[in-house]
Amino acid sequence: MENSTSKVSPGKFGANYGLVLGIILVLISIIMYVTGMALEGKQWPMYIFYFIFLVVIVLAIKGYKKNNNNFLSLSEALKTGVSAAVISGLIYLVYNILFNYVIEPNFAEDMIEVARDNMNEMGNLTDDQIEMSLQWIKWVSNPFLGGAIWLGFSAFFGLIYSLIAGLIMKNKNPQDV
Repeated sequence: MENSTSKVSPGKFGANYGLVLGIILVLISIIMYVTGMALEGKQWPMYIFYFIFLVVIVLAIKGYKKNNNNFLSLSEALKTGVSAAVISGLIYLVYNILFNYVIEPNFAEDMIEVARDNMNEMGNLTDDQIEMSLQWIKWVSNPFLGGAIWLGFSAFFGLIYSLIAGLIMKNKNPQDV
């Protein structure tokens, strides 16, 4: 016999957290762009995001468990966390495409020039090494490819964090056999 209470699916529950996580990532990216940190290659704001990412994934799973009468299976934890991670990655993918094609179409070229200047200042790289590095930077600075890579890493780390959190927080419903 089914329970009469309606419950939200883990994927939908995680999607709400993914929306928040995606907005946080976009805001951090905007702040980095406006302050010039993105062009300078400053990474510390992204380290803050990586911590926030972990916290939000864990909060999503904890919130789902609370919403589910304190029951949580490992598969529900994985669905909740991975959906939050993937939704945030999709939001960033859309932002990244808009940023690079509409807001600041020359940003990738500017980043490549800054990288070239930095490599030349180091003085320990040959011209061939610099050109090879710049080709790689140009390849990954494609908004679609970079966004897809970001989406893949979001899903991967969402899976890892969800697995760990799910193993710690799981509490199987005895009625689910």
